[in-house]
Parts: sequence; C-alpha cells; structure tokens
Amino acid sequence: MKRRDLLKALGMAPAAGVAAPALVEPPGPGDSNGVPVGRSTFSAEQWRTIAAVQDHLLPSEPHNPAAPGAREVRATAYLDRTLAVPGFDPATRAFILQGIGWLDDLARERHRTAFPELDPGAREDLLRQTADSEPGERWLSNLITYTLEALLADPLYGGNPGGIGWTWLGHDPGLPRPTPANIHGRLGRG
Repeated sequence: MKRRDLLKALGMAPAAGVAAPALVEPPGPGDSNGVPVGRSTFSAEQWRTIAAVQDHLLPSEPHNPAAPGAREVRATAYLDRTLAVPGFDPATRAFILQGIGWLDDLARERHRTAFPELDPGAREDLLRQTADSEPGERWLSNLITYTLEALLADPLYGGNPGGIGWTWLGHDPGLPRPTPANIHGRLGRG
C-alpha cells in the first residue's frame, strides 16, 4: 500500500497522535534556491536537507495536484518555525538538528555529495539505512510527525495553506476554529 493510500484510508486518524502544533508565520521571500531568508532555526544548508527528506517522505504528485506533498503544505517552514517557538523542547530541537548533520555526513561518506543532491534511489537507500538504527528511526519518526502536522493542522499554525490537506482528505475542520487569541500555547494567558 502506498503512503498516500494509507493516509487517505486512515482519514484524520493520524492527527490524534500528533503533538499540538505551534503558531508559526508563513515563510518569507526566498533566496535563489527557494530557502526563505527569514527562516528561524535552520541554516540554508540544513533547510535544503530537511526539505529534501520531507519531500521524499511525502512527495508531490504532479499527476494528481489535489494530493499535496511536503512542499505544498510548507512542511519545512512549519518545522523551522516550530523549532523556534519559545518553550519548545531544546533536546528535541537539538536532536532534529543533529540528525540533519548525521544524514548529510552519511551522504558525503557514501556518495561524496550532500543529501539534497542525490537521486531518489540513493535518498531512499540512505533513509532506510538511517531507519535501521534506533536514533535514526526516532529522527525519521519526528520528521514524519511534523510533516503530518503541516498537512493536517489548522492553517493558522503555518502549514496546510488554505486547508489543502483537509481538502485532499475530504475533511471538514468544524467550528470553532482556533484564532490567534486561543491557539495552543496561548490558552489561559492574558
């Protein structure tokens, strides 16, 4: 079964196990490689690597534009800004950033180039090798979680622009939707 078919079959079920999203802003203008100038956490090189991983985990489907990929749901911008939210677990932030370095080091060791420069087959092989270790599996699990958050969360949090993930799944988010005053992380604050 393809990843998309599984997600579609589960409907919104993955959202029940997903951590509460953080309020984030949409990405700003990008540099010549499409990396936002106003990013919060990732260096330009880290941005390109994490975007390549997320695009591999949830690829765009040119033959089916209604099925959004990581790029369309702004998964990298969502993760970048989520990691920068005050109060975000510093150990998780450090682990995600460290994993980017591990993956790029492995790509350079095996293929003499950075992960984003690899063809899809080589990327798949490296990601499978990464998943074979406990830390690597945990790192990829974190990335999948945040990619799904970008797909499923309310657009107010910075992913799922215009509700494209909801539209694809045929999900009606219901009311009331969050507002800047009552988003997760701000409830109970004056």
